[in-house]
Amino acid sequence: MGRLLDPLPGRLRTMLVYAIAFLIFAAAGYVLFRVLATVASLALAVAAALLLAALLAPLVDLLIRVRVPRGLAAFLVVLALVAVLGFIGTLFTVGFARELDSLRSDIAGAIEDFRQWLVTGPLPVDEAQVDRITAEVSDQLRRIGPQLTRGAANVIEAVALVLLTLVLLFFLLRDGRAMTRWLLGGLREHHRECGERAALAGWRALQSYVRGSAIIAAVDAAGIGIGLVILGVPLAVPLTLITFVASFVPLVGATVAGALAVLVALATKGPLTAVLVLVVVLLVQNLEGNLLEPLVLGRAVRLHPAVILLAVAAGALVAGVGGALLATPLTAMTHRVIGVLRDCPGQPPSAGAPDVADRPPPTDA
Repeated sequence: MGRLLDPLPGRLRTMLVYAIAFLIFAAAGYVLFRVLATVASLALAVAAALLLAALLAPLVDLLIRVRVPRGLAAFLVVLALVAVLGFIGTLFTVGFARELDSLRSDIAGAIEDFRQWLVTGPLPVDEAQVDRITAEVSDQLRRIGPQLTRGAANVIEAVALVLLTLVLLFFLLRDGRAMTRWLLGGLREHHRECGERAALAGWRALQSYVRGSAIIAAVDAAGIGIGLVILGVPLAVPLTLITFVASFVPLVGATVAGALAVLVALATKGPLTAVLVLVVVLLVQNLEGNLLEPLVLGRAVRLHPAVILLAVAAGALVAGVGGALLATPLTAMTHRVIGVLRDCPGQPPSAGAPDVADRPPPTDA
């Protein structure tokens, strides 16, 4: 290869080498992306189990301190998690079903009012154009229907992934330390010590992030939920739960949930209530961004907002909403692990081998 590039000018040769290197890295990145996309569901289950283990490990330790065996403690914590998730799912389903008929009529009325405003308002739009746009939107919705029906066929896969996540969570809570020792068992003693420090640092970063995110999500959901209840916005409980889950996605999650709450208020209660909901959302998000995040998550994440945004986008591309939820904590953990490994000292000289500084200088011939 070097002989082929020798006849070329120096600058052109350098540019060609950089271009070849870029193509190699691009091909490697594409292959990695395809592999991650192929096993995205499995990787999502493993990552979700890690996050839940980081959140629930203190409960297991608490049960162990009151003389509950570790295996039984892990089982009881997983069982409690299933009960809490079932209760939340029931609240969401019941609240949504109870308000569905009223919400459907309110949305239909809001759409009709908007249509009348388009026809009679200041915009140069006639009734035929509005009817044509409405027909096109209805046609698109009818096309989406079969896709949603095909998506419902993946319910079995989703249930299997949830069960896999719960089983992995149980084993992580029961045998997490033994798993870590087994994974590092093949390393040399010096590297094993460094690997243990890196694993501990990554685990602590993950725990700090998950706990901090749960606190911030609870504050966001409580603030916005109380505002929705006071203003009498329908679907207050489902919107509160959506806000809680969406707040785990940094930068964009709470914003999207707040926008959804504003749209529901606009469709059901009118512009004034929507403006008041927007004020509540902005107040809560300013409290979160200026006070809670620096105090609670600042030390745990230590990532630039641009890095967080790119991580969320990459996670969403690879694994959808679940990838966006998991991208930031895994990035923060990886960053902390790399930092510890970078600071580890080099490998000490092997036993019996003299150091270069101890060797006698060469004698002149």
